[in-house]
Amino acid sequence: QQWWPCLVLGGVFLSMNLTLYTAIDRIGLGLAVTLEFLGPLTVALLGSRGVREIGLAVLAGVGVYVLILPGPSSDLIGIGLSLLAGALWAVYIVTNSVAGRRLTGLQAPAVGSLISASMSVPVLIWLAVDGRLWGLPLLLAAVAGVLSSAIPYAADLTALRFVPKRFFGVFMSVHPVVAALAGLLVLGQLLSFHEWLGIAIVVIANVLATLR
Repeated sequence: QQWWPCLVLGGVFLSMNLTLYTAIDRIGLGLAVTLEFLGPLTVALLGSRGVREIGLAVLAGVGVYVLILPGPSSDLIGIGLSLLAGALWAVYIVTNSVAGRRLTGLQAPAVGSLISASMSVPVLIWLAVDGRLWGLPLLLAAVAGVLSSAIPYAADLTALRFVPKRFFGVFMSVHPVVAALAGLLVLGQLLSFHEWLGIAIVVIANVLATLR
């Protein structure tokens, strides 16, 4: 009962990070995180039934369409990886909630991270042999590991011990906005009006899904 959530978390940590960071590299930070954000939105919507929830799902779909405005030049691989990361984020929320009830302290994310790191060894070897994991890249990877994995995983598990999964989703609604601003200010990734509008629609859909 304690091991299976840890094993699932280990696989989710690895898969979610690989798909999300690859998507960010292909389509940019704001778009990738907004599409990934459909995972928490799905968790929020599945917690309810009725016409209202169907309407919110449709609203989120409209937001994604406005955000992407798919055409011949769309990076379908990057978009697909972002959506896969979103599905993995939904699994992460549910599994983290179970792990938080079955293990005390931060045992679940600690064991899950160890499993994920062990599974990542082939990727690390490939990057090192290719000369892309030395010096500054290695330092940046370590910083990202702490700030984007270790601290958030621990914070999420602690929060999910006290709040319902649907309520947790409303706090996640800030992610696409922060990601878009970080992409703009830090990476110089400019967003067009339709991308900002799409982000806003998806965030509004999630907030409405969790308010009640």
